This record gives sequence, structure tokens and C-alpha cells, in this order.
Amino acid sequence: MRANRSLYDEDFYAWSNRQAALLRAGKLSDADIGNIAEEIESMGRSEKRELINRLRVLMLHLLKWQFQPEKQSRSWRASIKVQRLDVADHLSDNPSLKALLDEAIVRAYHGAMADAMAETGLSERTFPVACPWTFSQLADDGYLPETD
Repeated sequence: MRANRSLYDEDFYAWSNRQAALLRAGKLSDADIGNIAEEIESMGRSEKRELINRLRVLMLHLLKWQFQPEKQSRSWRASIKVQRLDVADHLSDNPSLKALLDEAIVRAYHGAMADAMAETGLSERTFPVACPWTFSQLADDGYLPETD
């Protein structure tokens, strides 16, 4: 176990290849089970972060669409479409993340609002305090928010 820990700390690539070989060979007693479990959990957290990031970019574009109508373009519409497809693909690959959508939307919206303020120069008061869209609206390729 000490050799595994050292290898884990010093050369993650070598450690991961060694652990995969040990698991494939059925040598569980030689495997670094604690760190393997930690890495698997970390992969799950990464998938959740990816969902939040994809929603954040989608919401950023929707906020800009709604609050900067004079700058709407085919490019923005295309970006919205691509983000929707990416969110749908990510949820298709990780269907259990659907149970976390409410939390992901809240977290993504706060980031999207901060991004929108930075990109547009508009004040925080311009934007709704909470996400104004349901997941159905976010996912609906035909939906675009009305401009103010």
C-alpha cells in the first residue's frame, strides 16, 4: 500500500495504469482501493461540474439574448442550439444527473449572471435574481426568451 501511495502522489499516470492492471488481473488485495474509490468519486463530481458548466454557458447566451436584443445574431442562436445539444448529450450519457438538475440550474445561473455582467457591462439589477427559466425551456430548441 505504501508503494501505491507514493506512486499515486508522484506519478498519477503510472499509478492509474498499475491499478488498472491489478484490477484486470483480479489482484484486489494489491490494489490501492482507497485511492481508486476516491478517483471514481472525483470522476462523478467532474460529470456534475460539466453539466453545471454547460448550463452556465447556455444561460449566459440566453441572458445576452434577452437583455441585449440589439445584438442578437445567427451566431448567438447557433451557440444556444449547440449548448442545448451538449446539455442533452451530457444528460443522455449520465441520466442520473437529472436528479440534480434543480441544484445545477441554481449554481449555473449565478455563474451565468456574473458572466453576463462582465461581458455586457450591464448591472446586476438588470438580471433576475433567480433563474427565470425552467429546465423544459432551457432544453427546448424552439424557445428563446422575450426581450425586455
